[in-house]
Amino acid sequence: MKALLALSFGASATVALAQTTDKPATDKATSADASKPQAAIKIGFVNTEKLLRESAPAKEAEAKIEEEFKKRDADLQKLANELRAKFENFDKNAPVMSDSERNKAQRELTDLDTDLQRKRREFQEDFNRRRNDAFATIVEKANTAIKEIAEKQDYDLILQDAVTVSPRVDVTDEVIKVLNSSNNAKK
Repeated sequence: MKALLALSFGASATVALAQTTDKPATDKATSADASKPQAAIKIGFVNTEKLLRESAPAKEAEAKIEEEFKKRDADLQKLANELRAKFENFDKNAPVMSDSERNKAQRELTDLDTDLQRKRREFQEDFNRRRNDAFATIVEKANTAIKEIAEKQDYDLILQDAVTVSPRVDVTDEVIKVLNSSNNAKK
């Protein structure tokens, strides 16, 4: 017996499974049963990247995080400008400096550069950690919304990663609407 898998992505995005046989049917009931679909599966797809880019909670979280880290970013820019100015000053004055002054200035520049790099790395780590925490919360809410949509619309399977997806099975915009409405309800 061979299994025949026919994919039919219509408006309801169903997958029909049917069985066929190589042998002629000896019983009418057996041949009738073999031609009937065994199961119908409704499939949907959610683009998580789009959710985290376009939903109101994601936009709000991004703005809040940027506001939270704005001062530290400005401090880093100020420190980078100071380092640049000191380096330009050193570069201009190095030929007339004594060896000890030049060595001292080079050490200061190296220390400032090391400090700046460390602060940038810490900033980036803190920023990424904060962003990941915020987005993890949004993904949890999105998963709840996806489950609600799956139950209400009788989806058997909703995928979040795929190589290619037909727009007919993409329910991302519906999930974004649910997230946006639940976000507005909290305000």
